[in-house]
Amino acid sequence: MEAYLDNAATTVAYKEVAELMSKILQQDYGNPSSLHKKGLEAEHYIRDAKATIAKQLKVEPKEIYFTSGGTESNNTALIGAAMANRRQGMHLITTSVEHASVLNPLAYLEEQGFRVTYLPVDEKGILKLDALREAICEDTILVSVMGVNNEVGAVQPIEEVSQIIRESGKNILFHVDGIQMFGKLPIYPKRMGIDLLSVSGHKIHGPKGSGFLYVKDKTKIRPLILGGNQQAGFRSGTENVPAIAGMALASQLLEERAKETFSNMLQLKQRFIEQVTKLPDCIDHSGEAPHIISITFRGVRSEVLLHALEEKGVYVSSGSACSSNKPELSGTLLNMGLSKADAESTLRFSLSSFTTQEELDYAVSCVQELLPVLRRFTRR
Repeated sequence: MEAYLDNAATTVAYKEVAELMSKILQQDYGNPSSLHKKGLEAEHYIRDAKATIAKQLKVEPKEIYFTSGGTESNNTALIGAAMANRRQGMHLITTSVEHASVLNPLAYLEEQGFRVTYLPVDEKGILKLDALREAICEDTILVSVMGVNNEVGAVQPIEEVSQIIRESGKNILFHVDGIQMFGKLPIYPKRMGIDLLSVSGHKIHGPKGSGFLYVKDKTKIRPLILGGNQQAGFRSGTENVPAIAGMALASQLLEERAKETFSNMLQLKQRFIEQVTKLPDCIDHSGEAPHIISITFRGVRSEVLLHALEEKGVYVSSGSACSSNKPELSGTLLNMGLSKADAESTLRFSLSSFTTQEELDYAVSCVQELLPVLRRFTRR
């Protein structure tokens, strides 16, 4: 049997998405910048995708810009906004548990002379709002907070953060990394006071290499990719029409099935946690997001258990997929207060709309079988 439980890293595409993309690649393959019929057909796919996503978010289609994925969206939001607004200030605020696609652009901006404050989090991975209030100053121009943490599933208080920014009375942009949030939890930028929102297509049963950035109208932001003036000059380069259309269809299908899907996902998650934490020295660190489970298996290094599970057809992660091949310990877990030993022994199990009870029960049985053996081996 096989149990794919690494859906926070990537998801399988919906069958309908693959079929639509194949049709575009083989039949409706025109360049959307071309003036002939083939080009207009391609442009319609882009226009329809903008309308679909804008309707979901309750924003205007002109506020949606397509990118190559979440990393580009985050880079564009942070670097583009910081550079465009640097005359107003050079101070940026984020949390200590962000994804590398936020932390690394901010490190780059620090090299350019910006000052970045990294807010602490509590033992559940939730940012401390009092620290945010204290961090905002006259020089602050941008706050960036992820909606759902990719390692433990902590859901950040986005609306409370937005309210604190508004109460400051300063003209501060609010960016949300919504890559693990979009399609899983309600997110409405205008209602929630979000100026910039990053999303990735392959986390929602769409294709890899697809994503978008919501940019509130009139927001000052500098484009990072220059060229043929596509997307009103905001993101040049011939649009990836199959990926854009596929991502929009995936988001639509996920929304149509959301209520049933995520109710079921929460039940699966809760049952899995109950079963696993009955085992000795297994500690749950999972947040409120319906699809992410974080468990520490004391006495076993995460990579050892990960590969032992892999041998049995159970696929999980030892943290962010973008960083799991690196030896560094998880900054998220350490900032939550976990010891080095516990951080080294933590695995992430992540679910999707395709995850079944049978898969999770099988994963639990494999953990039950492997843990005693691996712990004995470790002690030796």
